This record gives sequence, structure tokens and C-alpha cells, in this order.
Amino acid sequence: MTDGDTYLAFVGTYTDADTDGIYSLRVDAGTGDVERIDAVPGGQDPSFLALHPDGEHLYAVNEADDGRVTAFAVDRGSGELTRLNSVASGDAGPCHCSVDATGRYVLVAHYVGGSVSMLPIEEDGSVGEPTSVVDHEGSSVDPDRQTAPHPHSITPGPENRFAYVPDLGTDEVVVYELDREAGALHPSDVGAVAVHPGAGPRHVDFHPNGRWAYLINELDSTMTVFAYDADTGGLEEIEHVSTLPAAFDGESYTADVHVHPSGEWLYGSNRGHDSIAHFGIDPTDGRLDLVGCPSTRGEWPRNFALDPPGAHLFAENRESDDVVVFDVDEDTGGLAATGHVVEIPEPACMVFLPGE
Repeated sequence: MTDGDTYLAFVGTYTDADTDGIYSLRVDAGTGDVERIDAVPGGQDPSFLALHPDGEHLYAVNEADDGRVTAFAVDRGSGELTRLNSVASGDAGPCHCSVDATGRYVLVAHYVGGSVSMLPIEEDGSVGEPTSVVDHEGSSVDPDRQTAPHPHSITPGPENRFAYVPDLGTDEVVVYELDREAGALHPSDVGAVAVHPGAGPRHVDFHPNGRWAYLINELDSTMTVFAYDADTGGLEEIEHVSTLPAAFDGESYTADVHVHPSGEWLYGSNRGHDSIAHFGIDPTDGRLDLVGCPSTRGEWPRNFALDPPGAHLFAENRESDDVVVFDVDEDTGGLAATGHVVEIPEPACMVFLPGE
């Protein structure tokens, strides 16, 4: 795509139930310039978003004690959102959602409640009551953050057969089979994949070649590399590396992870250091080399997003209330601030609707 071609994007935030909480943006594909075009109430703290594969429906988790999922219809021309319905998600404090590749179910991770759930998507795009809610069990070594389970995300694998749940509280990635006929999450034969104690697993992303998975760990600011077995859904650890410069001696916590569409680079966000860790990926074994940690030009980058071709990166700086745009160097994967900044209160998640 070139200058003048555009994408639609949507940003979820932390906000009160009766104020605007989900923002529609138009993004110039060539320059990365961002224009706010709409905003709607999304319920209490509509923090994390997921798009339906049809590009015509959007889902938000309401990250509150009475957790909910709210569904919207998307006008692909104007970017306007129309609320369809809102239902209880199955537990307290939902922090992440995804939509399976068939578009039949929304999957939800509940950080506070310590569970995951599966909700059906109706023909009109609205969401139904949970058909499956599964409680996690266990704890780990951190006396403040790991006394109970805290599922932090739920992501379908490349073949859409399994769902992967990093649990910050138990230092595991729990693997479920997706049963779309019964609307159920079943424990897989793989079960739970252990991560080193005190890691605090948060988000996972898969390499486009289907061989590797990358897990970002919140509590000790590390990235774990796994070999991925497409037949069993299994994960076998290859290495784990720091997301921070060796000289850094402050307090920092990771948040989000994304593999570049080219498969050549990996990015992770550091909150506290307020940077994006940029890794090169070894094409032979998936191992990582930390290239640098450029500043996000803001505070507390809870999440970030790459546009569909990976030409630009968008850092959502929650505590400075802005989204900052970076060019991605097509040869090195390096990040350079474009000067484009859009002000959005407490941004938490950004998702892209690919262009026509």
C-alpha cells in the first residue's frame, strides 16, 4: 500500500462505563499518520480488543470485577462502531480476549478470577453466554504476584486446534484443545508447560513459519523461545533472554510481544524502561539477538501494534495518554519515531482492520 491508502484501527482504553472508551482511527499506510475518526462508550475499562475474521465485528473485554464482553458492529467505510450487546464473561477481571479463526467463539482470560472462558458468537455478531469456564490452580515463588493463578492472555495456535494461556501466577503456559462443536476448552495432552520460577508469563506470539513461539514474561523482563510442535501442540523451551539492556538497573515489567510479519524480527514492550525491545530472529533455530531498546517516547507502553505489512509500529503509552508511531526499517527492523502522535486517554490495546 502507498500514501493515501488507509487502514482502520481501534484502540481500547481504561475508562469509566459512561464515557468514550473505544476509539476508531484512520491510519495512512504510507506514512503511518493517524487520525481519530470516532469514539464510543465501551463499558467499564474496555481494555483489550479482538476483531472477528470477517472484519465486521469487534469484541472488548470489560476489565472489572463483574467482567463482561461487549460486541460491536464495524462500519468498514466510516470506522463507526455500533454496540450489539454485552454479556458476563464468566469471571472477574477479564484482561485479554481473542477470536478463534473460524469466527465462532470469543476466548477470554480472567486475570483476577483465575480462569478462562469460551463464548459463542451469534450469526449477527453478538456474543452469547459462556459455554465453558475453566478454573486454573496453583501458585509460584513471588510472594506478591504469584500466590494464585492469573491467566493473562489466551491465544489460538497457528492451526486453530489449541489455545495457549500464559498464567502469570503459576509460571506456566496452559494448553487447551478447542472443541468448537461442544463450545468447550479441554485440557490438552500437553497440559501445562512450565516456565522458569518467577518469570510471570504474560503474552505469546507464534512465528509465521509455524516452528517457534515467543513468550514474554512480565515479572523478570525476559523472553522465552519455544520450539512448537504442530501435531501435539507442545512447546519445548529453546532459550530465555532479557528484554532489557545489560546496564539497566531500574524497575521494569514487560507487557506485549509481536513477531514481525517477515519473521525476521521480534518486538516486546518494557514498562518502566519505557522501550520496545527489538530482537533479531535466527532463521535456523529461532533464537534471539537483542538489537536494541528504543524509547517509546512516552510512559508505560502497556501494549503496541504493528500494521498489517509491518511497516509501522504503534506504541500505546498508557500513563502519557498517547499512541506514538514508528517507522520499521525494512532492512534492519530498526524503529524510528515518525513524529506522528495521537492523544488517547490510557490506551491499552490497538488492533488493525486490513485494507481492502
